[in-house]
Amino acid sequence: MKIRTITAGCNLKKPLQSSDKSLVLQIAKEAQKIKQVFKQKGYTVQTIRLSTQPWEAYATSKNELDSICDFLQSLCPEKFDYFNIGPISTKKNLDLLPSILQQFPQAFTTVNLCENNTIQESLTFETANIIKKIAKIESQGFANLRFACLCNINPNTPFYPASFHQGEPSFGIGCENSDLVASAFSTVGSFDEAVNTLKEKLTIEYQRIEQIAVEASEDTLLSYHGIDGSISPSVKPNESLIYGIEQLPFVSQFGNPGTLTAARLITSVLQQIQIKQCGYTGLMLPVMEDSGLAKRNQQGNISLTKLLSYSSVCGTGLDTIPLPGDISGRYIC
Repeated sequence: MKIRTITAGCNLKKPLQSSDKSLVLQIAKEAQKIKQVFKQKGYTVQTIRLSTQPWEAYATSKNELDSICDFLQSLCPEKFDYFNIGPISTKKNLDLLPSILQQFPQAFTTVNLCENNTIQESLTFETANIIKKIAKIESQGFANLRFACLCNINPNTPFYPASFHQGEPSFGIGCENSDLVASAFSTVGSFDEAVNTLKEKLTIEYQRIEQIAVEASEDTLLSYHGIDGSISPSVKPNESLIYGIEQLPFVSQFGNPGTLTAARLITSVLQQIQIKQCGYTGLMLPVMEDSGLAKRNQQGNISLTKLLSYSSVCGTGLDTIPLPGDISGRYIC
């Protein structure tokens, strides 16, 4: 188990004021302090991140947004590893996003496609074309790892790219924890045993992390708003989430019958853990970030249709899907 991210957040004023910059610098200092506490307790902390509220709330022009991003970029990587300016909700600012991602290599941003539980269809099509433009910024389309389309995402999730802030300064924690799944499933012989073993292991680990987070936040301006308990995989082959799932007695290979049941099993366990929760709290299946998942994809075990069906019970959607460079915007849409 590692700490993938300590994600701090705050709201910025419009227009940006010197007090905002002072606040961000203070948050950086205190997030680093919290990181050191976790390191002293034996945890690897991979990143410190900053998220703001959706940027349309504090910037009304490209120049204003550039100025804010210039400031935030100047803090990376010494104070923050990455920053997220949150989602837009209107078409008028959509064309600005590729240039933001190109100018500021530590920046993340997103588009909110859902309004009042209804998909904005015209915005969806335009966003698909933006994905194609972003794909040309970096080799192999990797700039799209800093972009996402959101539907019904709550604020204050620690995981990027979907993260955005709401409320007083606070922080949340996201973990890299696929190794715990592999450990939990390595000796189980039934569905019920898998549920109980995974719940026990995750509860012990998350409650320990929560206790450290609460104590570390004392005497800081950052309140603790929770842990996103989502199962987030590692790029290391020996820590692949998929190989852990394949140890279950009812999953012969990921993508075969039983996989949907496994996805639901993991998500239901996460939702039962007695901690302060935030974010997705589900099973993440990022095809390009888990070596086992990438291998099963190459072997033809999974498809977009299957991933969508798994998403229906784990709630995290499609993540880091490899697509042909000449794919049409309509197909993406």
